[in-house]
Amino acid sequence: MHNKAIEEVLKELNTSPFGLSQEEAKRRLKLYGLNEIEEKKESVWAILLRQYTNPLILILVVAGFLAFFLGDWHDSVVVWGIVLVNGLIGFYQELKARASIESLKKLTRQKVVVIRDGKETEIDAVFLVPGDIVLLSEGDVVPADLRLLEEAGLLVDESLLTGESVPVEKYSHVVLPEDTPIYERVNCLYKGTVVVRGKAKAVVFATGRQTQMGLMAEKLEEKPPESPLTLALRDFSKKLVVGLVLILSTLVLIGIAQGRSWEFIVFFAVAQLVSAVPEGLPIVITIALVIGAIRLAKNNVLVRYLPAVETLGSATFICSDKTGTITEGRLRVKDYIALNEEELFLCSALCNDSDGKRGDAVDLALLEWLDEMGFNWLGIRSVFERVWEHPFDTKRRLMAVVVKSGKGYKLYIKGAFESLSKLAGNSPNVLQEKHDHMAKRGLRVLAFGYAELERIPEDIDSVKIELIGLVGFLDPPKKGVKEAVERAKKAGIRVVMITGDNLLTAKAVASMVGIYQERDFAIEGSFLANYSDAELYELLKRTTVVARALPEDKYRIVKVLQSHGEIVAVTGDGVNDAPALRVADLGVAMGSGAQVSKDASAMIITDNNLTVIVQAIMIGRLIAQNIAKVIRYLLSANGFQIIYNSLAIISGMPLPLYPTHILWINLVTDGVIDKAYPFTKYEGDPTKEKPKRPQEVFLGKKQIIYILYTAIICALGHYLLFSYILAKYPYEPALSISFTSAVFSLWAVGIQEISSKPFLLNPIEYVRTNPYVYLGIIIGSVLQTLAIYVFEDFFKTVPLDVEHLQYTLIMPAVVFLALELRKWAEWLYNRKAW
Repeated sequence: MHNKAIEEVLKELNTSPFGLSQEEAKRRLKLYGLNEIEEKKESVWAILLRQYTNPLILILVVAGFLAFFLGDWHDSVVVWGIVLVNGLIGFYQELKARASIESLKKLTRQKVVVIRDGKETEIDAVFLVPGDIVLLSEGDVVPADLRLLEEAGLLVDESLLTGESVPVEKYSHVVLPEDTPIYERVNCLYKGTVVVRGKAKAVVFATGRQTQMGLMAEKLEEKPPESPLTLALRDFSKKLVVGLVLILSTLVLIGIAQGRSWEFIVFFAVAQLVSAVPEGLPIVITIALVIGAIRLAKNNVLVRYLPAVETLGSATFICSDKTGTITEGRLRVKDYIALNEEELFLCSALCNDSDGKRGDAVDLALLEWLDEMGFNWLGIRSVFERVWEHPFDTKRRLMAVVVKSGKGYKLYIKGAFESLSKLAGNSPNVLQEKHDHMAKRGLRVLAFGYAELERIPEDIDSVKIELIGLVGFLDPPKKGVKEAVERAKKAGIRVVMITGDNLLTAKAVASMVGIYQERDFAIEGSFLANYSDAELYELLKRTTVVARALPEDKYRIVKVLQSHGEIVAVTGDGVNDAPALRVADLGVAMGSGAQVSKDASAMIITDNNLTVIVQAIMIGRLIAQNIAKVIRYLLSANGFQIIYNSLAIISGMPLPLYPTHILWINLVTDGVIDKAYPFTKYEGDPTKEKPKRPQEVFLGKKQIIYILYTAIICALGHYLLFSYILAKYPYEPALSISFTSAVFSLWAVGIQEISSKPFLLNPIEYVRTNPYVYLGIIIGSVLQTLAIYVFEDFFKTVPLDVEHLQYTLIMPAVVFLALELRKWAEWLYNRKAW
């Protein structure tokens, strides 16, 4: 379409500048399909097959064949049955998790303004069709391949497509040769690129897979990076497997030296290896993250990048913008100073891109103010024709337009007082004191100027302006923000407000909500260059306001904090926030913000409020806490079995757990309980806890001590019990008692791991914290009963009578009380310390 005039393009696409009708758009949607580049999804069969191609599962399948060829077909049937059931459970859980993720993705679809039936309307970008007329402005991500119809100061970042980092100027009127390379097609916009500056009206000529981005789709289809927790667990699992292989190899050699059957002892080692490695942990973590994402969605937080949920609860800094997050984002003119009232009103009406309904908050507020003053801004616009403009410049913080005025021209300009002062011919000192007075009252102050010209200027720097007045806008803080700031501080999270506003205004607003206090530092972005990274970090520890900040300032602040181990959440809504949102540990975009800021973020909040972000961090702490419980429970159970069997082999006793018992325990304890932990409610007040690093929460020193404490008590207690019942009963009943007791004990551990508080402190509340664990135990009880009383031949067990069952309850009670005592000691210590 780059080689055709606008009229030809519209004719070929059978459309007009007034857009398609809704009926025609629906017809074309059926013809061309949705405007999306569908990801290559793993088939259902591939997911099912993957459940059985895990290396550890393959080892287990081989172990089943080994048992079969050694003549023990009962064991082989049990092993293969457990493999089948485990695989089906994993398959079902993964499908459920994928469905939940897909539903969450739908909530974060890109929105775009189109003209249909001659009216502007907002739709999901996936419903765009060739022939649609699209309106774009600064910060928008181009939703499809477009041919420009009109543009004003349009600058587009095409680095995603061309690799060229310098934004490209675009023009609608040019017609290019057919062989023009894509990076020189200045009359077209391409899907995925970003509008850096200006406005445009364009017609869609390609959607979905037919776009340039779609044609490159295979090159762009990369798997998302794995989360830090997944990588940490994989590293831990590898080390665990190496350690287990060494331990189990030693046990095999000891067993053979003791005269045990080598076939049996090897089968035992393989079963123990598979059981001891928590291969189901990644899917349980995924379930926990999905459940967490759904909880966040109910609290107006949409998760775009699921692994970010892991670190949400560990945030130590919130770098928040001001407008729309801390304040209402709805400006009203509160005060003004006019040196030339007529020109001030004209400037407010003409140097303004709003139509009175849509547009920048400042522009809307100015038009509302002019209405209140009885000034006919709509009529004025019909008299003065705009012939040139300098769109809002984020670095210089100003905007200018040139209009025809009689035989000459007039330039009107508005922007930051500091920026306009540099262009002013008259002395700005006359307004400086008034500007500072307005800013101290918490008003956002803009300066206005004009110049009479004989010709259109080449650039804004070639013009000398006359300052004509100041306008002060009030953007009041949102309800609940002050309480949210107090809550964040109480939880050990530092809140820093980073804004483009004047320092005095920024301090005033930050003081209203409790971010800025008397002993805090408030600095301007221009001063950051005076500090090294180490010096800046020390400064940021006492700084709560950064004013007049540029995008690169916000980016550097985030990088400096991260380099010193801080976990940083960044909020933003504009194209200038995108760099910081991209590099942040948690980029949080505003639902009403620019599309590029949403695409650069990990999360989107639909209710633009700092309160929501703080609440999300509190939910993140619950998610991290639940994942930690899953890890603690699984590793405690696995550690118990390894130590228990190791003690028996080293001391020359018969094995207290048969290989099939080990695998069965993995199913009726781990398999039915670990999936319930993600549903645990928060215990206590999350704001009373300080942020913890993910590594410390999941596999820190305290966590390892808890795991070892549980595993050692379970193993030593069961070893002593097994020694006693072996002297009293034959091996078969003793083995059945040991097997059942181990299952019951791990259920006791499962109950105790629901909460860090003692069970007896408030048993009713304890049960309410997570009733699903008890449901899992009921299911496990049915399965264990079948193993002892129905399928005893398969599990080498004998039915247990009342006398035997009494022994199966001793160790569960001991384990439960041991963990209860540990928790009481910790609770009393913390209470005393508090």
